[in-house]
Amino acid sequence: MKKIPSGISDLDSILHGGLPAGSVVLLFTEIGAGGLEFTYTSSAKLLKVRETPKDLTIILGDECKKAILPEKIFYISFSRSKEDILEEIKMSFNQDYYDAINAGLNFKDLSDGYFRRTMVPSSWTGRSGATIFSNNGGTDLLTELVEFLDANASDNVVIIDSLTDLLTNSNIDTEKLVTIVKGMRRASKSWGGIIYLLLSKGIVDKRIEYLLTDSVDGVFSFEWSKTHRSSQRQRYMTVEKFMSVLPHLKREKIARFTAEVTNYAGYHVVNYEKIR
Repeated sequence: MKKIPSGISDLDSILHGGLPAGSVVLLFTEIGAGGLEFTYTSSAKLLKVRETPKDLTIILGDECKKAILPEKIFYISFSRSKEDILEEIKMSFNQDYYDAINAGLNFKDLSDGYFRRTMVPSSWTGRSGATIFSNNGGTDLLTELVEFLDANASDNVVIIDSLTDLLTNSNIDTEKLVTIVKGMRRASKSWGGIIYLLLSKGIVDKRIEYLLTDSVDGVFSFEWSKTHRSSQRQRYMTVEKFMSVLPHLKREKIARFTAEVTNYAGYHVVNYEKIR
């Protein structure tokens, strides 16, 4: 099976080299629990290996020797600018993470379509125009997204930040978006890359959450510990769904990963818990 490293070395070692190519993975995250940091860390490490292939085992681990690196990494944003994201990475991680992402990440800004037909002034989104409010012309946002994926997803990693933005935009048809995710899952098998979809927990109703989790190949759930016995908050990552991944985890009796986010290592797994 062709595999693409996630860039999270402890996870990749358990998965024997990474995630199955052609997968659509939902990163279902509580606010600040690690979903976004997962994408930053994954991007930085894969890009660093692209820059210095001889360091592959040092950066990704021995299990990734036979894994396939993506040709490119694309980051699609609907509401945030490239400068905003780079500044966040620069403030959160070491310089080498920032340098790798700044030099190698392909950023696609779809904010023009996202803010179209809204009360947000064009000047707020960095666009100039004769009218004070966002324009009414142009291609439909979901059409733009589909066309971009069709042209760029093959053999690449694509991060979509985020489904939350799309689901809370009054101009987006929710049922149409769910259908597009289902189609994305089907098309991804021929694309042969990885698509990460970010979705914040507790924002949309449970029915939509269930529809989306049912429409993807894998679901990584990021959450904070619920215990009050410790004064320190703990991040957890759970593989809730992944047909070709869960059997490996079950063999190891691993159900939930404890994780940390640090400036020098990014998002990384520090331990795991067993479910009896």
